[in-house]
Amino acid sequence: MPEMFVDKFRALVPKYLDRPWTEEDGISYEELEELLGAHKFQVPQALVEFYHAVGGCEDLMEAHDFFWDPDELEIEDGFLLFLDEMDEEANWGIRSEHLSVPDPIVWIRTNQPAPRWQSEEATFSEFVFDMFDWVFDGDAEDDD
Repeated sequence: MPEMFVDKFRALVPKYLDRPWTEEDGISYEELEELLGAHKFQVPQALVEFYHAVGGCEDLMEAHDFFWDPDELEIEDGFLLFLDEMDEEANWGIRSEHLSVPDPIVWIRTNQPAPRWQSEEATFSEFVFDMFDWVFDGDAEDDD
């Protein structure tokens, strides 16, 4: 399948970290195949391309919230979890029945007072770009 988002995800490095993208910022497709191959579920193309582009860049993978490592992905409550909120008050996921969609809608689970899922009304790629805009250019530090 042709790459849809790799170049846009790679562009996050120079945009927010003020340096050129390097091979070390990503995870090779060969390594991803090994890391993701043990899962008994499909991983959406946009998420695979995200890991390929910036999965090795700690400054992005842990830039406020924490993206899960590819081999740690799991399905819980019918959602593929991929991101934890830094204070563990929320998680983000993709409905398991939508894992074959190349760029599926993201959902958020708020954990207090009781776990509850709701749509972010954005695809994975839209969500990622919006999240990094908010973290690096918005009010991420002012929300406390």
